[in-house]
Amino acid sequence: MTEEGGMGERPPRMWNVPSLSSVASAFTPITRLAGGLLGAGTQAVGKVCDWVGGLSAAVLAMPAPLVDSGRTITPAAPSARGPFVEVRPTGFAPMTVAYERRGTGEPVVLLHGIGSNRQAWDAVVPSLTAEHEVITVDLPGFGESPDLPDGLPHDLPTVVAGLGAVFSALGLERPHVVGHSMGGLIALRLAQAGLARSVTALAPAGFWSHTERWYVFTVLNAARQMARLPEPITAWLSQTFLGHAALTGTLYMRPDLSTPEAVVASLRALRHAVGFQATVRAGRARDLFVGDIPDLPVTLAWGTADRVLPARQAARVATMIPTARMVWLPRCGHVPMNDAPQLVAQVILQATAPGPTAELPESGHGWLRRLTASKRVTFGRTGSADSHWGHGAVEI
Repeated sequence: MTEEGGMGERPPRMWNVPSLSSVASAFTPITRLAGGLLGAGTQAVGKVCDWVGGLSAAVLAMPAPLVDSGRTITPAAPSARGPFVEVRPTGFAPMTVAYERRGTGEPVVLLHGIGSNRQAWDAVVPSLTAEHEVITVDLPGFGESPDLPDGLPHDLPTVVAGLGAVFSALGLERPHVVGHSMGGLIALRLAQAGLARSVTALAPAGFWSHTERWYVFTVLNAARQMARLPEPITAWLSQTFLGHAALTGTLYMRPDLSTPEAVVASLRALRHAVGFQATVRAGRARDLFVGDIPDLPVTLAWGTADRVLPARQAARVATMIPTARMVWLPRCGHVPMNDAPQLVAQVILQATAPGPTAELPESGHGWLRRLTASKRVTFGRTGSADSHWGHGAVEI
């Protein structure tokens, strides 16, 4: 539909777009309710794991493929390994990181969230490689990257120093950095260390209250318990409607867009994430992010349906980084790379484009370009936020 209707054309539809404060407040009762439910859910998952652990190992190790409604899913073998880069940051022990490079142009580094791996970006990367060299990284202790050496903590200073050394080893001088959740927080810290050209943070972690942090860790631990179910069982669950929703519903707004094979692969990555517990412990530290990023382009993108890091946390991030550009991702959950990969790619392309007036490419999301161009966020001294989206409506 065109932005200006002519004779005989249908008038544009006007959609009310929620303000930052209204979206955040809407999640308050949901978060409180979910916190109680997840406490019981964690116990239930634990009981299931105990029950499964008592089954015969021979039954669980059956090599026969699983069949459901004419479809066959054979538990997948691990993906091809490498390449790897080994670095020794100044003052730290050596560390090894798995990565992948694709495309040409200015480099963009993509960082995944906790319990995930570089394959989390697979649906986004093809839309970036025509304009950028894209480097996806398995953070230490996740994916194919081995854990950090004994005695080396999984805290932010260690990871930032390690990635800085990785950038140097790969010949990346201040690349654009894009991160999701934990990776978003790391990206912001890389910017503060002067190691990034620009930062795009998708629902960055670490901007939580004490209660919200407990809730997030409850979600993560419940997911880890579910991932520890034997793969034949998770493969079977992923093929059923209720099982698929249970395995993905907390993270995705559109679980139907994730194939059973992708669900099994993501659970496998979480199950084998040797750095998971150490990273969770490091996440309990206070002041995971302090200060500002005044001299660098920063884009914050948040799913309006994020059930893990509620939308109200966006106000805290924007208060600390008042020059950041804020973008809402409508109908996206905590993992927008699953719910709207093309939209995420467009946000990244705009954030990394040269010049201050770059626009999102026309690929069915012209409304987002108009939305972000007209949006302004102002913050009072108390940190409250009032968000104005043009005239309070978006033309589609």
